[in-house]
Amino acid sequence: MNRRSLGSRLAALAAVTAALAGCASDDGDDAAPPASAAPSTASSRPPGSGGTPARTPDGTLLVTDFGADTVTFVDPAARDGAAGLGPVRVGTAPYGIALGADGTAWVATAEGVAAVDTRTRERTALIPYRTDTGPVTTGEYRGGGMGIALSPDGGRVYVGVNVPGGNGTLEVVDTRRREVTRVVPVGRRPFDVDVSHDGRQVYATNHDSFDVTVVGTGDWTTRRIEVAPYGTEGGLGSWLKPHYTAVRPSDGALLLPFEGERLAVVDPGTGRVRIEDMTANTHQHGVTAGADGTLYVVGTGPIDPSRDDGPSLTVRTPDGDERIIPLDGPHETVALSADGRTAYVTGGFTRAGSWDGLSVVDLGSGGVTRLPVGERPLAVAVLGEGAPRRA
Repeated sequence: MNRRSLGSRLAALAAVTAALAGCASDDGDDAAPPASAAPSTASSRPPGSGGTPARTPDGTLLVTDFGADTVTFVDPAARDGAAGLGPVRVGTAPYGIALGADGTAWVATAEGVAAVDTRTRERTALIPYRTDTGPVTTGEYRGGGMGIALSPDGGRVYVGVNVPGGNGTLEVVDTRRREVTRVVPVGRRPFDVDVSHDGRQVYATNHDSFDVTVVGTGDWTTRRIEVAPYGTEGGLGSWLKPHYTAVRPSDGALLLPFEGERLAVVDPGTGRVRIEDMTANTHQHGVTAGADGTLYVVGTGPIDPSRDDGPSLTVRTPDGDERIIPLDGPHETVALSADGRTAYVTGGFTRAGSWDGLSVVDLGSGGVTRLPVGERPLAVAVLGEGAPRRA
């Protein structure tokens, strides 16, 4: 593994760019004109869809089209991914997805939290945020919802809301009343939101403040845990920040990968951070944990092409052994099939250089099939009983 000192990483960073505002270069999307759609509770399907749609089959994938205003239903067995299922309008620049046991998908968009009935493929609500995030825009630095998660009982949705230029918030949505009931301050750009197994804590992973905010769901108190295995030098211009978190099934520890080199293992009770070695040697984003504790980590590609390796999927067993599966092009997040044999890795990517599709990875053979779907697909979830609920 290419073990790099912090000094060499910062030198590489300076060589790449001196004007970063986040983990990446601005792809220009934030300059797009504001969307004109107003929050609504009306159902929304594409024009001309007409009639009552057929029920959505188990095993269907749902992806957020970060480059549009839709989510797309995907048949992973179809050569073109669509098989007549198609997109549903949800709101500008949708980011994360949380799936409920009742078949409702909760989607974090720039405008509000959309509720989608995945069985009939219709939007049934768009719940506006209480937080002022400025004009509705698109792109990596847009305001609005990012990470999103459900309480174990399905009664609450927790969404991390980005406020451009400032600290974000965690908004709490009552899923029955379909309204925001509480707003809690968190850090900057909450990429990911996760919930403890007992539902007593919510974790907001804040990219631009190098930390995780632990929120108690009983009294709504907050604690900040810095997670910065390379330090915080470079501030907003640093690449070496947390992105996504997995909650370890065995003990509830928080697992945050960095650069294919370091895995931060966080005790959310004590705030202690322990570092384990990783081997992929590539910039890392999405992560999910299987039921047996195996970790699946998305490598997006090199920060410095002269030193770093390309995109990959790391499969890390609970005892720390790793298998690296190369991928073609940048990717963002990952979800598992219900039987745990297949990983679906999105090509949307928060940075420039994304592509419109998924990589379907056979975890037994390591074979990879590219499936064209959506517009900059970012988050992915698997529908159906027994399937993992969230990417």
